[in-house]
Amino acid sequence: MSQRTPAILIADDREDILKALRALLKSRGNVAELAHTPREALRKLKERRFDLAIIDLNYTREITSGREGLDLLERMRQIEPTMPVVVMTAWASVDLAMEAIRRGANDFVEKPWDNQRLISIVQTQLALGQALASERRLKAQNRLLREAEAPVMIARSAVMQPVMEIIDRIGPSDANVLITGEHGVGKGVAARLLHSRSHRAEHPLVTVNIGALSDALFESELFGHVKGAFTDARQSREGRFQLADGGSLFLDEIGNLSLPLQAKMLRVLETGEYEAVGSSRTERADARVISATNADLKAMAVRGEFRQDLLFRLNAIEIRLPPLRDRIEDIQPLAEHFLVRHADRYARAGLVFSGDALAAMRAHRWPGNVRELDHAVQRGVLMARGETIGTEDLGLAPDAGSEIRADDMTLDEVERIMIRRALACTGGNVKEAASRLGLSRGAFYRRLEKHGMARDG
Repeated sequence: MSQRTPAILIADDREDILKALRALLKSRGNVAELAHTPREALRKLKERRFDLAIIDLNYTREITSGREGLDLLERMRQIEPTMPVVVMTAWASVDLAMEAIRRGANDFVEKPWDNQRLISIVQTQLALGQALASERRLKAQNRLLREAEAPVMIARSAVMQPVMEIIDRIGPSDANVLITGEHGVGKGVAARLLHSRSHRAEHPLVTVNIGALSDALFESELFGHVKGAFTDARQSREGRFQLADGGSLFLDEIGNLSLPLQAKMLRVLETGEYEAVGSSRTERADARVISATNADLKAMAVRGEFRQDLLFRLNAIEIRLPPLRDRIEDIQPLAEHFLVRHADRYARAGLVFSGDALAAMRAHRWPGNVRELDHAVQRGVLMARGETIGTEDLGLAPDAGSEIRADDMTLDEVERIMIRRALACTGGNVKEAASRLGLSRGAFYRRLEKHGMARDG
């Protein structure tokens, strides 16, 4: 992708100076827009964005105080506070130069100018302007991401209270943290929550999915590479550690890291030092490391599959997230949280869960944990025909070999679920469903009426 040609605004009352500057800048690959008066310069600045402005300080021949240029400088700063501005005048003085700098000029050039010095100043200011623009964009993106994806961990259940207490206590520290638990329990959410509560929150949280990286790509991804380091290295690239400098680095699925690469990871965790691929220069990065895995790293260490010393570095503190089946009290508030998000996404405001749907969600074993619940609610939002999401809209697969969990459920809710399951297993045949439940056909029908359920077959 080619870079955009820098655009420079030049303001001067003399046509020969404007043409000379335009020719000089064009020879260096820049595009110049010309303005003969302060008013014209301001109009052009409002019409488009410029990477740099070069302005004269005097526009009326009888006035040599620089007042016109200083006023123009101040008004430019109101329109584009961060655009670099270089001022020029034939009536140079130290006092006037200092006044221009004080009012926001980035540099000062006397007429007649030296071409080499002027080009050097232009290149320096363009580079600084690009760096500042990149920094502003990154900060804006980080701010928007923090606002749009503010980490929310719903934890009303008793089993989650110790987890939240640990996050509150160690969040502000720089301690490396290992988050463990089954797939889908919310390890990524916990990592974002830890980062948001640290003094590093204004810096990025950079995520690396170790499980998706091959050994060949690992070093380049984590430590970066220099141009020409390997066949496809057409330009230098910063690694994730450098991008996370001052912030946090989240290493997901850390248990998939091979033994040879574990040694490289250990070094950077111990010293903060590394070398980009193809470079002999040692770099340093200050990043807090948060790791996550569903594997038993201690058992892997005993088997020699994971370095014990690396495990010690990763888990200064370990946080184990419980599976959703052990967090029955959290299922409904989590589902309602996902409902708000997906209803807004798909323009289905006003949707609610039926009582049966809530009971079914509380009874489900959720082998995919919170991630599975999120997907089920998303499906419910898409499939609901009216204003109510029913059990059938959620598309919950039967829990093979599992019993109904009656925790936090009423007898009526359990009875409704058992009836639905019996009907599902018998293809809606009431006689067979009643037999499975040990009920007469009449008793089964009475329960259908009691729960307001349709009579099938």
